[in-house]
Amino acid sequence: AETLRGRIDDLAVLFELAEEMDDPDTLAEAEAELGSVRKALDEMEVRTLLSGEYDEREALVNIRAEAGGVDASDFAERLQRMYLRWAERHGYPTEIYETSYAEEAGIKSTTFVVKAPYAYGTLSVEQGTHRLVRISPFDNQGRRQTSFAGVEILPVVESSDHVEIEESDLRIDVYRASGPGGQGVNTTDSAVRITHLPTGIVVSCQNERSQIQNKASAMNVLQAKLLERQRQEERAKMDALKDSGSSWGNQMRSYVLHPYQMVKDLRTEFEVGNPQSVLDGEIDGFLEAGIRWRKQQEK
Repeated sequence: AETLRGRIDDLAVLFELAEEMDDPDTLAEAEAELGSVRKALDEMEVRTLLSGEYDEREALVNIRAEAGGVDASDFAERLQRMYLRWAERHGYPTEIYETSYAEEAGIKSTTFVVKAPYAYGTLSVEQGTHRLVRISPFDNQGRRQTSFAGVEILPVVESSDHVEIEESDLRIDVYRASGPGGQGVNTTDSAVRITHLPTGIVVSCQNERSQIQNKASAMNVLQAKLLERQRQEERAKMDALKDSGSSWGNQMRSYVLHPYQMVKDLRTEFEVGNPQSVLDGEIDGFLEAGIRWRKQQEK
C-alpha cells in the first residue's frame, strides 16, 4: 500500500511535468503509469474481498469431462491447460497429482495443486460447469457440438483442520501409471488409488514418483474432499435456516467458438470476444468479476 501511495504521488508530479514541458513523450509515460497504477489498485481491491475462512490457502483443482463424448474430454484438457497457463503467467508453481487420459483424445479427469497464497480464494469462483460450443474437430461431418466439463476447487488442507480419517475406512490399491493412449509411464506399481469406504470418495495420484509420495499426495486430496464435504454439510444446515438461494446453479461459463466467438460468464455477464486468449490463460477479468459478484451475493 505504501509503495502504491508513492507511485500515485509520483504520477501527479509526472503529469505536471508533462504539462509544463508540453512533452508528448513524458505524457505518454505518465498515461502508461496511470494504467499500471489503476490495475494495481484493482488487484488490491479484489484481494481485500478475499476474506473467507480458507481464501488465503493454496488451491486443489479437479477437472472432469462431462456430457459430450470426445469433445468433452478435449475440452477438459483445454481447461487444465488454461489454469496451468494462468498460474504460469503469475509465476505460481503447480503440481499435477493425477491425470486420467481418455481413449481417443483429451482427458477424463485431472487433479493438480496451485501453490500460491490466496489461490483458493481467487480460483474458487471457477467452480461449476463450463460449456463449450464449437464445430467438432472429431465429427467427420463438421457438425456443431456442445460439450461440458466440471471444475471443482478445494482449499489445500492444513494440519489445523483436524480431518479425522480412520485407517480401517480406507481401501488402498497400487497400480502402474499409464499415459496417453494407454502406454505405461513407469515400470513399477507406484500409482496409488485410495477409496474412502464410508463416503465412496475415490482419489488417485500417479505422479512419476515413489509410492510413498503418491500415497501422501492422494491422502492430501482425500482430506481436502472430506473437508469440503464437511463444509457443504454445515452450509446446507445454514441454508436451510435462512432459505438462501446461494446454492448457485450448475452452468457458470460458456465458451462459444462457432457460430461467433465469445466467452461469457453466466453469473457476472463478464465477456471476452477472444476465446483463444482465455483458453491461453487470460482469465483475470473473469476471476475479478466473479470475486466481486460473490461479494454482492453475500450482502
